[in-house]
Amino acid sequence: MSYVNTLRTFVRVCDLGSMSAAGRDQRVSPAVVSARVAELEKHLGVRLFNRTTRSLQPTEQGRIFYKGALRILAAIEEAEAEVAEVSRKPRGSIHVAAPLGIGKRLIAPLIPEFNDLYPEIDVRLRLSDRKLDVTAEGLDVIFMLGDLEDSNLRLRPIADCRRVLCASPDYVARHGMPMSGEDLVTGGHNCLLLRFPGAREFVWTLQTATGPRRYEVQGSFESDDGDVLTAWALAGRGIALKPAFEIAEHLRSGALVVVAEAEPPLDVQLACLYPHKRLQDPKSRLFMDFMVPACKTALGEILERIPAAAPT
Repeated sequence: MSYVNTLRTFVRVCDLGSMSAAGRDQRVSPAVVSARVAELEKHLGVRLFNRTTRSLQPTEQGRIFYKGALRILAAIEEAEAEVAEVSRKPRGSIHVAAPLGIGKRLIAPLIPEFNDLYPEIDVRLRLSDRKLDVTAEGLDVIFMLGDLEDSNLRLRPIADCRRVLCASPDYVARHGMPMSGEDLVTGGHNCLLLRFPGAREFVWTLQTATGPRRYEVQGSFESDDGDVLTAWALAGRGIALKPAFEIAEHLRSGALVVVAEAEPPLDVQLACLYPHKRLQDPKSRLFMDFMVPACKTALGEILERIPAAAPT
């Protein structure tokens, strides 16, 4: 398996553009990555990368070998998947990603139960609110809140999640209770914004009496971490747009209250995304078969605990 591992390491260096990043991905040191690449270059008799102090770029030979290495690794994965399917003993790693709020409250608590059912499947979970590149980061399954934008991916729906606008009682006492999206804009309310490359949360779409309407809200606080926005809302710094299940405990305790109830945000879809070829892998299929109903159940249990006065 040493040559296969060397190929995997080479591919990840190409994908991530860094030996250090490839080492973290493969759970080996940068020195091991460098040694594997050097061994591969010696074996092939060519230079695979152009190295400078600031960048690492594949040579022409490196790009050619990268395409061939991808085909080899894909064939190995397919063969392993077929063997696992026949033996009914799926094993190996599955790389999963999710937004921070979903990952902490839904996905992470369910993974130990999945591991009890399939102890030979190693789940590597990555949590981030930024947009992820499935191919470049070697991901098998991504949990997402929103609409599918990448047509190269497949989507498996889980549930429609209600969202709310929320603030602390202290904020409402100081700045007044906004009743609509227009109040958010004209009333000078500080809206807490989720921003990262490709983010759209600075435009909030609310359900009005005449249908959905987009409001260009403003605020002096922004972050690429949804939990940071929740913390700022709890501290009385502004109004946040959040999935109800993420702030259920704060709605239950009264630390946060729902505002602008007459014009709530549109529901958002929770779903699994996966590259089409991953469906052939029994590990990915088993993981989604387990997580989809488990997430639905967990969501229901969380939302049941929100007071009746708050939208669920």
